[in-house]
Amino acid sequence: MQMFCPESPEQLAEALREAAGLRRTIRLGGNFSKDRLGGSICPAGVTLSTHAMKRLLQYDPKDLTVSVQAGMAWTDLERTLDGHRQMLPLDPGWANESTVGGVVAANLSGPRRRLYGTARDMIIGMKFATLEGKLIDSGGMVVKNVAGLDMAKLMIGSFGTLAAVAVVNFKVFPIPEESRTFEMRFETAAQAFGERDRILQSHLQPTALDIVNWPSGFRLLVRAGGHPRVIERYTRELPRAEIVNDSVWNEVREFTPRFLVDRPQGAVIPIASKLTQMPSIAQNLAVPFIARAGSGVIYAHHAESPQPADLGGAFEMMTKIKQMFDPGRLLNRGRLYGRI
Repeated sequence: MQMFCPESPEQLAEALREAAGLRRTIRLGGNFSKDRLGGSICPAGVTLSTHAMKRLLQYDPKDLTVSVQAGMAWTDLERTLDGHRQMLPLDPGWANESTVGGVVAANLSGPRRRLYGTARDMIIGMKFATLEGKLIDSGGMVVKNVAGLDMAKLMIGSFGTLAAVAVVNFKVFPIPEESRTFEMRFETAAQAFGERDRILQSHLQPTALDIVNWPSGFRLLVRAGGHPRVIERYTRELPRAEIVNDSVWNEVREFTPRFLVDRPQGAVIPIASKLTQMPSIAQNLAVPFIARAGSGVIYAHHAESPQPADLGGAFEMMTKIKQMFDPGRLLNRGRLYGRI
């Protein structure tokens, strides 16, 4: 299998055009650290990696915007922003191995999605390369500029099955003046979610609000950020809570990667639900899980990869989108859109 590492969006577009012209199947990625997600990739004739495309194209700290090539290491982007007391609070797993394009293509997010949202809420523009060898610009570098953004949204979570992400423009956020993490332990899921409800109904607006059932019992993790007076209010209003080191969120961040390494035949399945349904779902899970308790998503470990979910009416729409971008079914066969 041939491997190509383009160094620019133009080279990436040309490599895609040439492979498609020869009807060669294409394995597309950055560092390929997330091959276990989105289905197993089938063998391909050509491998295209964006990891050589790692330039910082534009960064305006005062405007809270940054533009980078897709192959930039996620940790390099975090370090760049941190130097200006700014952040992109996506908290992806595999952070040490991930590229920006990989995080976007897999639509990874973590605990702070409760306050800041997901990649769809942070991306203000994108450039991607199609199998026709074209470079498509969507959006821009202005936070309020949403022109053409829907095209970029199609790339988020597509696992490289539609086109190749080349450049991503983000809006970024100031790092809070202070941060503190609180932990409460409960015997049952009902008790943990009961406290969750009390917090959500209060004036508190936590950055992250997760419930986990490991190593034992149920732990409610609350992360607060902001002015020191705000942090002290959390301390007063959560009298049962123990203050723990913020490093606990590193365990949460690596929940999915660690499990897939330790149990390579397994899978981490997201379960979407209403906030009111989460306690009963969590109580009946006999596997390790993380509940994004303020967002309505539970990530549960399973010993075996499940059968693909019934997509219902969405299947027809996904088929049409795949046909529009990749009629020959050449890109990342075996993944999501690539299964269609």
